Amino acid sequence: MLRKYSLLLIGLFISLFYFGQIEDPSEKVKWSFSYEQVNCEVTLIATINMNEHWHISAANLPLDCFSIPTSINIDESPNYLVDDSLIEPQPLHIYDSMIDEHLYWHSGTIEIKRKITINSKDDITIKGYYSFQTCDDTHCLPPYDEDFEIKVRGCSSNEQVVISNKKSSDKSLLLIFLLSFISGFAALLTPCVFPMIPMTVSFFTKQSKNKSTGIRNAIFYGISIILIYVILGTLVTAIFGSDALNALSTNVWFNILFFVLLVVFAVSFMGAFEITLPNSWINKADSASDKGGLIGIFFMAFTLALVSFSCTGPIVGTLLVEAATIGGIGPFVGMFGFSLALALPFGLFAAFPGWLNSLPKSGGWLNTVKVFLGFLELALAFKFLSNADLVVQGHYLERELFLAIWIGVFSVLALYLLGFISLPHDSPIERLSVGRTILGISTIIFVIYLIPGLWGAPLKLISGFPPPMAYSESPFGVGSSKSGSFVQSSKNHESDTHIGPQGLPVFHDLDKGLEYAKKVNKPAFLDFTGHACVNCRKMEENVWGEPGVIEMLTNNFVIISLYVDDKRDLPINEQKEVEIYEGKMKKLKTIGNKWSHYQATKYKVNTQPYYRILSPNGEDLDIGSADYEHHGNADDFSAWLSEGLELFKN
Repeated sequence: MLRKYSLLLIGLFISLFYFGQIEDPSEKVKWSFSYEQVNCEVTLIATINMNEHWHISAANLPLDCFSIPTSINIDESPNYLVDDSLIEPQPLHIYDSMIDEHLYWHSGTIEIKRKITINSKDDITIKGYYSFQTCDDTHCLPPYDEDFEIKVRGCSSNEQVVISNKKSSDKSLLLIFLLSFISGFAALLTPCVFPMIPMTVSFFTKQSKNKSTGIRNAIFYGISIILIYVILGTLVTAIFGSDALNALSTNVWFNILFFVLLVVFAVSFMGAFEITLPNSWINKADSASDKGGLIGIFFMAFTLALVSFSCTGPIVGTLLVEAATIGGIGPFVGMFGFSLALALPFGLFAAFPGWLNSLPKSGGWLNTVKVFLGFLELALAFKFLSNADLVVQGHYLERELFLAIWIGVFSVLALYLLGFISLPHDSPIERLSVGRTILGISTIIFVIYLIPGLWGAPLKLISGFPPPMAYSESPFGVGSSKSGSFVQSSKNHESDTHIGPQGLPVFHDLDKGLEYAKKVNKPAFLDFTGHACVNCRKMEENVWGEPGVIEMLTNNFVIISLYVDDKRDLPINEQKEVEIYEGKMKKLKTIGNKWSHYQATKYKVNTQPYYRILSPNGEDLDIGSADYEHHGNADDFSAWLSEGLELFKN
């Protein structure tokens, strides 16, 4: 797999420098757009005409296929909801024994379609871009993308379409950028990168004819660093596809793979071994940097990326893993934030060389930074293992065990920071620095904060990381009197309830929940959630238990929680083929498939958490929905519940 990635990367670099000599992909493959519309439903149609002997990859590729998929990407807008899937003809399947790869192609003239649901009475313009890579029997041209736009009619139907909230996605991308930016600064403080700052800046200032030239060269050096890492993020997105990346957060095997990767990265940072790239790569890049000019500077940056891989590789890998669970352009944003922080010092110190005197000297503290990052990666790894366990409901890594692992990890980290233990490559500690002492004390405080969680404390500061309270050996806390009340409540709810968030009895079946709501004449609180949904846990732990909310959920509503990522099989008699949209069928095999399909078809929404209030007859009360973005605090959520309750009573 690494060989294939490296070939793609090297090929793309070559294409960047010699693009003028390469054929134009848009001359080989021509696109045109049209659409069909029935009321609010628009089918965007891309007609693709390929020259003889040329072909493009399919849009829907298997996860183990490393071709670059053809895609139609549509800009976000409050005026429409875009279906995630692309409809395409059956591609030609070929096994290429030379590269040991399965290939999926289209040739000639084809149509690829994408469904869009309009939520505007006025005519609108849909904008986006398409991307593809085209090949013939001898070679492939560089990946190509181009913008498009098309005007469609407004929605004349009376049907109201709920557009899924995209702000939470924007917030996730912002969080990835900030996390990546901070990680870039952390990478600067590692033994592989920090010593390069004064050495590289001094080279540019001394070898340049004048100060302005030195500054220009150093700035281009920084831009080259950004370009290298951004290309990496773009390749990850292009190879896997945004839809595949977005599904990773609930995929059991990918979460387990991420867990293993992060443990390997953590152990590497702690000093057990180093993850390095082949010396031949480094030597070739170093030789290319001697050419001089801007190309030489670019390869100097490439050499830095290769040489520092043992320090930056685990950080970059962790960021790509985290960004992959968001999907879309997450890897691109992550690599941009990381490389921006990594490149800034080279440009700034070149502009102001006097600042170099203020830099601390290299020493053992750089290895301490690496080890500290290793402990953080080890703790984060268990979040992915927890996701896998939650999705399959294995109950192997329940809340108490998760917290015990974190307490152990951060306790050892505190002992390390305070000098009680040492690891390979550490320098002898004569005395503790003020910063290291403060960080060690802060870690001890965090450990003390975690300990009550073993006995049921909510731990709101880390909500969303540990498994929920209901997923534990003692869902109500050790010695809590709530357990008896739940047993009685369960008897009142007959035999179909489960322990839910805040110890509340919840139904996991819609029909049984509505049947009970009708029996007791209470409205149903419908909760679309997921076992691996971080924002769902934040709502349940920070909002559901607050005064004014918990009382209403306990006394006035029948709670029905439907998990869209429940991987347990449906009974055979309930497994059936359903039409997702025209020409596309899907078999509902798991409980999660059932509720995910129900949410998407009923409410035209596929994000969680998503809340509705229903009458006992299953009809939606006319107060709209609630979600994490707009009702993420107790006051707003309580007001929404109160409004629904009043509407039910009247």
